[in-house]
Amino acid sequence: MSTVTDPDKGGFRVSKLLSDTRYRAITFQVIAAIALFAVFFYLGRNLISNLRAAGLNISFGFLEDTAGYDVGQALIPYSSQSSNWQAAKVGILNTMLVAFLGCITATIFGVIAGVLRLSKNWIVSRLMAAYVEAFRNVPVLIWILIIYAIMTVSLPSPSAFRGDEPDSTMLFGLFAFTNRGIYIPNPIWGPGSLIVVGTFIASIIGMFAYRSYAKKLLFDTGKLLPMGWPSVLILLLPTILIFFVLGRPIGLDIPALTGFNFSGGIKVGAPLIALWFALSIYTGAFIAENVRAGIQAVSHGQTEAAAALGLRPRRIMNLVVLPQALRVIIPPLISQYLNLTKNSSLAIAVGYADVTATLGGITLNQTGRAIECVLLLMLFYLAISLAISAIMNVYNNSVKLKER
Repeated sequence: MSTVTDPDKGGFRVSKLLSDTRYRAITFQVIAAIALFAVFFYLGRNLISNLRAAGLNISFGFLEDTAGYDVGQALIPYSSQSSNWQAAKVGILNTMLVAFLGCITATIFGVIAGVLRLSKNWIVSRLMAAYVEAFRNVPVLIWILIIYAIMTVSLPSPSAFRGDEPDSTMLFGLFAFTNRGIYIPNPIWGPGSLIVVGTFIASIIGMFAYRSYAKKLLFDTGKLLPMGWPSVLILLLPTILIFFVLGRPIGLDIPALTGFNFSGGIKVGAPLIALWFALSIYTGAFIAENVRAGIQAVSHGQTEAAAALGLRPRRIMNLVVLPQALRVIIPPLISQYLNLTKNSSLAIAVGYADVTATLGGITLNQTGRAIECVLLLMLFYLAISLAISAIMNVYNNSVKLKER
């Protein structure tokens, strides 16, 4: 009497991995991953052995050596006697600063230009079209050099702000615009200043909470609450009251001309301003096209229905069109933020000390550690790009359509 062996009870056979559709895809992916890992392991091992044969051992000890060079603008304490790692951190922070400021300003320029390009006013729409076509079709490096040249040529030197020189005066007695940069007041934090700052942060949260409540009330009941003046009051009134109640704990260190230059305050250097403004207007031109495409993707029936309910054009744009257009705008907007961050590496053209100028420029040339410096640069730009993508993807998931 013969018996039939059940293959499922007889053990997990290798053929089942290739014949069963439940496991076949996973099997091929595992095999491909192992093969890819083996290839990279072979290439890395071969690279290291070749470098050793050439006497080029990879080492990051040079980061502890003295840098030996000055940096024009640093957000953290730094001198020529600091280490190369401290110089690299200065460059990293400078890159993150210009990227953060550029993304915010470019978004403002792009949204305004994208909305106005769809204006029914022919002159306004044509001007925005000229802005978009002019700036996005010229390399950003040229705009950086043009803006830097305009600043250094057209703005006066600090010596023009002397009392006996009537050529230039400080704006509101607080700001000085010179060919070396802009000098602005520096806050002086006294006792109780943290309470004022905390109140201001709480006011910002309260303003957004009120606007969210007003929007929800409008969608649920159709009752329209004012948005403008209540938002301003919530944002400013509590902070101003706390500021004066605590005896004005935050003061200002106003820049003053001493000798041939200003002292006190905060100096925003001309290279930073040129790079920031050039990246903003250049990337803003691309964002404007993304905004225009997103708005045009919203059905005209939505705006007609909103107008039939009595909403004004500005509220139709803010409450109906833009929230729906965000689903189209955000994905390409992420790419523009990444492009702006990577384009900041052109800062070396105007002498701005970003990470490419410090770690990938002076440090690399002084130490001769090209492989290590370039590897660190790659890791930094990879990390910051992935961070921007992760943050924007979280926001993108919050505005996308939710299925019931």
